Amino acid sequence: MKKIIITNGLIAGAIVSSMFLITHPLFDKGILNYDNGMIIGYTSMVIGLSLVFVGIKTYRDQHQKGVITFGKGVQIGLLITLVASIVYALCWEVSFNTFASDYTEKYTQHYVDKMKREGASETEITQMRTEMAEFNEYYKNPIIRFGVTIMEIAPVGIVITLISAALLRRKEFLSAT
Repeated sequence: MKKIIITNGLIAGAIVSSMFLITHPLFDKGILNYDNGMIIGYTSMVIGLSLVFVGIKTYRDQHQKGVITFGKGVQIGLLITLVASIVYALCWEVSFNTFASDYTEKYTQHYVDKMKREGASETEITQMRTEMAEFNEYYKNPIIRFGVTIMEIAPVGIVITLISAALLRRKEFLSAT
C-alpha cells in the first residue's frame, strides 16, 4: 500500500508542480493573467489528482482481489492527496524563494487594475489594498505560506478521493453453494 500511495502521490505532485513551472513564465510575458491562470491551475490539479483514482483502483485490484471498502478507498486517496499536496507546496516554496518572490505584489496589482477597469470606487480599492497588505505580511511567514499552499490543492484532492472511493468500492460477493 505504501508504494502505491507514494508513487501516485509523487506523480500527482509532479504533474501539478510542473504545470505551475511551465505556466509561470507565461504570466511574465502577459500571455496568462491571474484569472485564466487560476482555471489552468485547478485544471492541472484535477488532472494530477486523477492519480487518486488510479491508486485506489490499483490497490483494490492488485492487493484486495477486486474488493475495497469506501473507508479504505478514502484512506488511500487522502494519503495520495497528502503526498501530492506536500510536493506541490514544496515546489511553490522553492519557486517563491527563487524566481517568484514578487508574486504577492503582482497579484495585488492585477486586482487593483481589474477593480479600476470595473469601476470600483477609490474607497473599495483602498480597502482591498489594505486587506492584501495584511495578507502579504502574513504570507511572508513560510509556515503560513506552506499551509495556504496546501489548502489550495487539498480540497480538490478530497473531492476526488470521495468520488473515487465511492465509484471503486466493491464488496465481496458471496457465492451460493
